[in-house]
Amino acid sequence: MNRLVLTYVFLFSTNFIVFGQEAVPDMHAVLVDEPITVDGQLTEKVWQEGGWIADFIQTFPTDTLPAIGKTQVKIAYDDKFLYIAAVMLSPEPRDSYVSTSLRRDYRGNQNDGISFVIDTFNDKTNGYIFGVNPYGVQREAMVGNGGLQPTDFNLAWDNKWYSEAVILEDRWVAEIAIPFSTLRYKDATDNWNVNVYRIDSKYSEKTTWTPIPRNFNVTHMAFSRNLYFPKPLPKSGGNYSLIPYAAMVTSNNSLEGIREPLKPSFGGDAKIGLGPALNLDLTVNPDFSQVEVDEQVTNLDRFEIFFPERRQFFLENADLFADFGTDRIRPFFSRRIGVDRDESTGQNVQNQILYGARLSGKLTDDWRVGAMNMQTGSDPLRGITGKNFSVAALQRKVFNRSNVGVMLINRETLDMEKTNLVNGDHNRLAGIDYNLFSKDNRWSGKFFYHRTFEEGVDDDTGTGHAQLAFSDVNFNAGLAYSYVGENYNPLVGYTPRTGYQRIAPEIGYTFFPDSEQVNRHGPSIVSETLWNPALGVTDELHALNYLVQFHSFAEVTLSANNQYTYLFFPFDPTRTGGEPLAEGTAYRYSYLGIDFRTDPRKALALRGTGQIGQYYSGTMANFTGMAEWRIGYRANITMNLSYSRIRLPEPQNDADLFLIGPRIDLTFTRSLFWTTFVQYNNQIDNININTRIQWRYAPVSDLFMVYTDNYFPGTFASKQRAFVMKLNYWLNL
Repeated sequence: MNRLVLTYVFLFSTNFIVFGQEAVPDMHAVLVDEPITVDGQLTEKVWQEGGWIADFIQTFPTDTLPAIGKTQVKIAYDDKFLYIAAVMLSPEPRDSYVSTSLRRDYRGNQNDGISFVIDTFNDKTNGYIFGVNPYGVQREAMVGNGGLQPTDFNLAWDNKWYSEAVILEDRWVAEIAIPFSTLRYKDATDNWNVNVYRIDSKYSEKTTWTPIPRNFNVTHMAFSRNLYFPKPLPKSGGNYSLIPYAAMVTSNNSLEGIREPLKPSFGGDAKIGLGPALNLDLTVNPDFSQVEVDEQVTNLDRFEIFFPERRQFFLENADLFADFGTDRIRPFFSRRIGVDRDESTGQNVQNQILYGARLSGKLTDDWRVGAMNMQTGSDPLRGITGKNFSVAALQRKVFNRSNVGVMLINRETLDMEKTNLVNGDHNRLAGIDYNLFSKDNRWSGKFFYHRTFEEGVDDDTGTGHAQLAFSDVNFNAGLAYSYVGENYNPLVGYTPRTGYQRIAPEIGYTFFPDSEQVNRHGPSIVSETLWNPALGVTDELHALNYLVQFHSFAEVTLSANNQYTYLFFPFDPTRTGGEPLAEGTAYRYSYLGIDFRTDPRKALALRGTGQIGQYYSGTMANFTGMAEWRIGYRANITMNLSYSRIRLPEPQNDADLFLIGPRIDLTFTRSLFWTTFVQYNNQIDNININTRIQWRYAPVSDLFMVYTDNYFPGTFASKQRAFVMKLNYWLNL
């Protein structure tokens, strides 16, 4: 208690010094020779001296006013650690803050927190984010492609670092120590690009040290200032880590009559730092059984649904591989690895990965490289022969923040038991991408050409894409064109349809009114048209949207949509086995849509999307949403609901499709979590239960216990069930 009082008195007294100083355009780290204890107390000498930065400015709700909640930050370092101290003041006393849970890697505007964006190579394109909230919950992420899109922000990256936080009467304090071995940076460098941003839930405020226009995210790497070190930094070191695991697994597949008795499994990963900026990751018999199951969706689309990658091994430096192509024309999709076709049932099933290696990182300031090789096993009972997957990517920075990259992909059928290739059974891809990012972030674009190679297939196997977008504070516009060849076939990618051309313009305008409630509002028009030479226009979607966003972070978008669909194969819109709509028929239909979310800071928050109107030859009313009840920061109770009421003229089926998914997430401490997820889906006649306990008994080291079951809703007879207990440990060498 005495130390807390001392810290409070010290920080109160230094306010007059820090905030009375002139604004510091850059930040200067202090070299220390005394030990710093990471306890959130800030009693060390270095924290009691000047050199704090404090000139934070809003980026939400405005981008012109100084912060309501003042923030002070100072950075120090020694030969092993980068130290950060931050003081987050409040204009009025408060003893509670918003934290959705105590689980690591929190995310969302409702969470109070301070985050540090570190660009160690000064390229304003790739970097790290470290953050902590008032309750000491950590978050770390890797940022790629300048942080333009939410997908460029990768919270799945984990590493060892240390932090503590303390809540006082009118402020909270954070203290952080990041090992230099955790980071990658150029040898003998004496400056980095950095930015700091804070979210304050009480005042609905986002503030940053480097000013950021309010039409951009706070994670944008284009906006930063210099952090100077008085002496060149020490070499980042080898950073060698072993992450072994041991698991016990049992399963029962009642549908196929296969029962797996309880058996042990062993494997692990190794992380090896090769020089200052290059990582080698190795894995043997990887196990992903602790990964949470995908949230089911009601499938009303004619094509395959995309589910994001969740497996840790494939996520670090993922942008080197995953950012080639676009969201619907992906040359590489890592979830294809470890999935194969069961020849006895025709279904896609999980297939064991035997081993893998990935090399990724920077060669120089301008060159990045990525290479990966993975080998899967054979399963004679299912008619599966092992596959070898090889991916290589090379990226070169051009101009200020843009880059050009080339990618090579090879999937080869390879039976490791017989150690032979199956002649002719391969799928290969070569491609080149150019990513445009202007210095001020207002212009962005993507241009690429990819081509696949298979035995006996030579014609029309390429795809090309050109996209250019402009975004200013009020005005945004974009235009995209794609060509996808009829025989383009990226088996290791995600391209749900081929044989078409697409053009997609969009334009929007945003107003920022002088209002106590509304932060911004404005219209946008989004359009896309698909066609091919044989059939002409096959698809159109034209939407007029209007967005209203409030100071409370709540928002609503209303839309009027007109759609045209030509069916080039029979299709049942309900996917319930009814009479399909005939091949060669075409439909034009209109509907209204809504997308909304309430104030996420409230204990009860809602969000959802819906549409009502015409649907092919009939009508549909659809709603998909979520209600979240937060009990402090220890419990989140969520109800996911999807309902589609489809009415079609005979002989097609009518349908009432339900998907209900209650979820309970309990965070007992910052290291003990329990999540239970139930999903009922009448479209596929299934009830799924997934319950998972996670104990983080040491930094980045966990014990998992996971139980999964699938039932028939009518009889509650089990389809498939499995139980896993897994222990892993992160060992730094």
